[in-house]
Amino acid sequence: MKRRTLALLTGLLVPSALLTAQQQPKPEDYPQHSMDRPQPALVTPGAKVGDAPSDAIILFDGKNLDAWSTDSGKKAPWLLKDGYMEVAPGTGSIQTKQAFGDCQLHVEWSSPVPATGEGQERGNSGVYLMNQYEVQVLDSYDNKTYPDGQAGSMFGQYPPLVNPARKPGEWESYDIIFHAPRFDASGKVTSPARVTVLFNGILVQDDVALTGPTAYQRRPPYKQGADKLPLALQDHEMRVRYRNIWIRNLPAANHP
Repeated sequence: MKRRTLALLTGLLVPSALLTAQQQPKPEDYPQHSMDRPQPALVTPGAKVGDAPSDAIILFDGKNLDAWSTDSGKKAPWLLKDGYMEVAPGTGSIQTKQAFGDCQLHVEWSSPVPATGEGQERGNSGVYLMNQYEVQVLDSYDNKTYPDGQAGSMFGQYPPLVNPARKPGEWESYDIIFHAPRFDASGKVTSPARVTVLFNGILVQDDVALTGPTAYQRRPPYKQGADKLPLALQDHEMRVRYRNIWIRNLPAANHP
C-alpha cells in the first residue's frame, strides 16, 4: 500500500492525522525523534466521519449556493431544497468562485429516483477537479456501462477498482485527494496530475497518474495554465443531488 493511500485511510478514521497546509519537513531535515521538529498544526475533526474538520473550506452546507456560480460568473441556477442542491437540467454546470489546486475534497451525492434510462443515461453528472479532471458521478447500481465511465472512475482513463454503489436515491460519498500537474519553465510536464478516490469509504482510485484532462472518446494533452482553477459540478441534464461539500488545501511542496 502506498504511503499516501495509507495516510488517507488513517485520516478517514482520525481526520486530524491528515496532512495540514503547513510545509512538511523532509525526514533528513531533522535528527530522528527531534523535539525541535515543528509540531503539526492542531485540527479539530468533524463530529463524525464525513463532517468537515476545522480547517476545511465549506463549499456547500445546504443553506445557500453563495460559493458557486455559472462559468460566466452569474448566480448558480440549481435548485436548493431540504439541505441539498439539485441539478437544474439544461441550465449548465456550476463552479466554485474560489480556485483550488492540490486538495482534499469531500462530496456527497445521490442519483434520481425512480431510476430511468441505462448506461450513461442514468444519474449522470461529474465532479471536475480544476475544471478539467472528472471523477464520474453515475447511478452504477445494477447499471452496466463502459468501465471507465462508471461512478468513481476517472472518466475515460481509469475504471474504479471496485463498484461500491448504493441504490438510487441513497447518499453516496467521495473522498478525493488531488495533486495538480507540475510543469517546467518550458511548459513540459514534470509530474502528471494524480488522484486518489474513496467511494463510500472504499478505495477505488489509488494515486493514479492522469494522461491529461479527461474527455469523451479522446485524450487531450496537458497544457500549462493556472496553478489553481475552480472545482465544477456537471449538468448532464439529470436531477442528481449534492450535499456536504468541503475542501482542504494541501501543501504543494509535498508533491513533486
